[in-house]
Amino acid sequence: MYTPVTVIGAGLGGLTLARVLHLHKIPVTVYEAESSPSARAQGGLLDIHDHNGQLALKAAGLMDEFHSIVLDGHQAMRVLDPDGTVLFDQADDGTGGRPEVQRGELRRILLDSLPAGTVRWGHKVAGTRSLGDGLHEVTFADGGTVVTGLLVGADGAWSRVRPLLTTATPEYAGTSVVETYLFEADTRYPAAAEAVGGGSMIVPWHGGREIFAHRESAGTLYAYIGLSEPQDWFAAIDFTDAAAATARIAREFDGWAPELRSLITEGDTVPVLRPFYALPTGHRWERVAGVTLLGDAAHLTPPNGEGANLALLDGAELGRALAAHPDDTEAALTEYEQAMFPRSGEAAGATEPALTTTRPTL
Repeated sequence: MYTPVTVIGAGLGGLTLARVLHLHKIPVTVYEAESSPSARAQGGLLDIHDHNGQLALKAAGLMDEFHSIVLDGHQAMRVLDPDGTVLFDQADDGTGGRPEVQRGELRRILLDSLPAGTVRWGHKVAGTRSLGDGLHEVTFADGGTVVTGLLVGADGAWSRVRPLLTTATPEYAGTSVVETYLFEADTRYPAAAEAVGGGSMIVPWHGGREIFAHRESAGTLYAYIGLSEPQDWFAAIDFTDAAAATARIAREFDGWAPELRSLITEGDTVPVLRPFYALPTGHRWERVAGVTLLGDAAHLTPPNGEGANLALLDGAELGRALAAHPDDTEAALTEYEQAMFPRSGEAAGATEPALTTTRPTL
């Protein structure tokens, strides 16, 4: 089968690209390995910034839908010491420029904006290869293939499209987080709920340890317990034994305030290890006809609050470039990449307002 524009990956960036192309009446097909939109949880909250993520949603014509899913009050930010002392406490007055939404809800409004059949679920990519003259073939795990005149890798850190452009591969960034949830925290864990406040809370890096947490809907606290350790340190922990893993991680935070440690010890779900990886700093490639990348496939970095926003903007900007050059795909790709490379490089050094953190955008 031949498709003129083929996107691999139905994450935020790939769906934004598909939406902008749809608005410009450019046919596009998105292939996604997951079996359905609900095949897995989509992570926690995202702060969508007015200087990149929101610009992408405007280009996609989805600002009304975006505003309908914003969680009011969740731009509040607190910074604490390990002993629980509050160092910084900023209320949400509605002017922060980075409203919070659930990742799953943002993905839903993007999916709902596309014609039925745009996303082909259950298509895991096994490999890609060049056929020459700007054409590429994608082979799926079930043996099916598709040939395309424009292949876009929106397939994340371990992109199967990236090898067509570069030999670069992600390397461990030296830090991992352990993810925990506390449900109905206002009544069941009031001290932890008070520490987190109405939005986000961080205890910045202290002896190679960090805690970042934010409040979701219905009193849920979603925490990332950060540790700067090599991968073999984590490999020595049996994460299939939830109690033992929790106790081992909690030991690293001995002496921290009880309300902070409870974000580890009182977790209502199995602790999940999430190592951070990154592509080489300033990663870029020479122009190859008929293929490009966006989001983490293009510029994976340790999380800093910008990843989802960059993916959204990449998708919108690529879509607009293709619409602006309907008869010259290579001109569109060149325009897109020349803007994307410096933009992603600059964002790699970005931090959350008033603090330095490694906020995951999972």
